[in-house]
Amino acid sequence: MTAVSLSATIVTYRSDPRLLARALASLAAAIEEARARGLLRAASLYVVDNGPDEARAPLREALQAWPPAAGALELVAGHGNVGYGRGNNVVLGRLGSELHLILNPDVELARDALATAIATLQEHPGVGLLAPAVTGDDGAPQYLCKRYPSVWVLFLRGFAPAPLRRRFAAALDRYEMRDALGSELVTGVPLASGCFMLVRTALLARLGGFDPRFFMYFEDYDLSVRIGRESKVAYQPRTRIVHHGGEAARKGWRHVAWFARSAWRFFARHGWKIV
Repeated sequence: MTAVSLSATIVTYRSDPRLLARALASLAAAIEEARARGLLRAASLYVVDNGPDEARAPLREALQAWPPAAGALELVAGHGNVGYGRGNNVVLGRLGSELHLILNPDVELARDALATAIATLQEHPGVGLLAPAVTGDDGAPQYLCKRYPSVWVLFLRGFAPAPLRRRFAAALDRYEMRDALGSELVTGVPLASGCFMLVRTALLARLGGFDPRFFMYFEDYDLSVRIGRESKVAYQPRTRIVHHGGEAARKGWRHVAWFARSAWRFFARHGWKIV
């Protein structure tokens, strides 16, 4: 296989510096492993901070641990809280890589995560976006690849009481593709999570990156749908990450409002499905 160039963005907003430090350490180790396997020739990282200037000191301290041997690191800041999608797009026009990684600041990569992901994209040129296998803090799987949602399923998953969720568990399991995702590569995944997206840079640039009208939530689903029209979205179970994030309903009413507004925009653009 030919070694490729990789860029990555991590968008932060008052992010937990301890989780960010773990994310950076795991990314650096994964870059080192991919290089050792001859899959990666160059890497660069952009940390795009949407937070206020006065809150940036812990972020700068966390970034000091980034090993220069892993690749160039640039902190991009001062543009304000423009949202997750637009934050990623800030550097889109500057990317000269072949592959681009979109990564959350609360994600830890297995050491071989990049190597397996890059090798998969090399072996499957029709795949434009790769999603990993995800576990939470407790080691339990998080089913972040999804089928196209309905309004009903989103309500069940995010806001319904536990007894109601149990009653409609089959619908939730289908939405989370539990019947389709196992130990083998799956192509044709409808929706992937933005916590880890390995994308072909040229394709991402051609599509204009994330739709900036999504401030938070559903920007990753919207991008998945648009990528899926031109190539394939794939799930690679051998690419493993740990995700320390939570759901919108657990983050307060402001996040619930953002979630609802973005859901409306997503359905209005790609088609409504009620049940």
